[in-house]
Amino acid sequence: MKTTYLKTNTIENIFKKLKLSFGGLMTKESKEYILEIKNNIGTGTIKGITLTGGISYIEFNMIFSEDVVLSINVPDKTPIYFAYCSKGSLGHSFGVNGKKNVLQSFQTGILTSQSSDENVLYFKKDKHIKVTLITVQANNKATVSENYGLKNKLYKAFFKEGTNKNFIYIGSQNLKIAEKIQQLEAIKQKGLVRSLLIQGLVHVILALEVQQHTDDTTSSENQLGSLLIREVEIIKEASQFIRDHFDLQLSITQLCSKFGIAPSKLQEGFKSMHNHTVADFIREVRIQKAEEFIKNTDMNISEVVYSIGFSSRSYFSKIFREKYNCSPSKYKNANRVSSFVA
Repeated sequence: MKTTYLKTNTIENIFKKLKLSFGGLMTKESKEYILEIKNNIGTGTIKGITLTGGISYIEFNMIFSEDVVLSINVPDKTPIYFAYCSKGSLGHSFGVNGKKNVLQSFQTGILTSQSSDENVLYFKKDKHIKVTLITVQANNKATVSENYGLKNKLYKAFFKEGTNKNFIYIGSQNLKIAEKIQQLEAIKQKGLVRSLLIQGLVHVILALEVQQHTDDTTSSENQLGSLLIREVEIIKEASQFIRDHFDLQLSITQLCSKFGIAPSKLQEGFKSMHNHTVADFIREVRIQKAEEFIKNTDMNISEVVYSIGFSSRSYFSKIFREKYNCSPSKYKNANRVSSFVA
């Protein structure tokens, strides 16, 4: 077992310590750190970025070759940790001798230690884990200007006055958060644009985790209904397959046959993850891809319609207008004029 102690509240120092402990190649672009590891410790990447408002974001996408323990202790701070497990599982305890709790795939966890105990994270060897950790540096010494800010509101929500008890919440499985994390991973932009996109999505993830806590405290109903973890994985795979093969004529029967899932389960999963039926999701993916083609290629509208798997230009124009409040032709002309002006 390999144990690493992180006694700092800055992303820069965290990644320096992780590199010292795990090795690998560390790079930095803007405020984002990336540690690529391929050695006897394991294989994968760890990414992290500091955002505004005392928020930081770390993503572990790793297969460790031995059991790994991270002991996190931030001196003179009372951070709130919002954890989400996209793949595999994550163990946690307050202190090395504390009770160990486990986040399974697609579960969210909220962790606070009012007694300043260390947060200990456990990663199993030879298991592919994808875990995100959003840290909010909240404390009870907020300035007047912070009294109505995000940090203070979170502090009031997750810290109980007059007690030193630690707080841990492990929530129901949530597919919407998994999709937002997929969107984070899909960001291709660089520099300031990338930082702004990450900041926006991290705030959405944070909001979804807080909402999950609210929902779970008011209802004992599992947000994923009867779906099993294996079926949730299938929903993610089917979603990506549709994104990659948007031009194919896909039916529910074909998807169910390909991924070995019942139609009712497939529809249930798509409603949970995307808030769309399967057919609506396919249409949404095609329209988004069409917008990219119109904006970034020289294809005419008929060529765009054909390339995304539609056969009716009038139907395409109708649903494009419904989404973007503009006809495809006007959108193309507007982008052509913009490029000339630039």
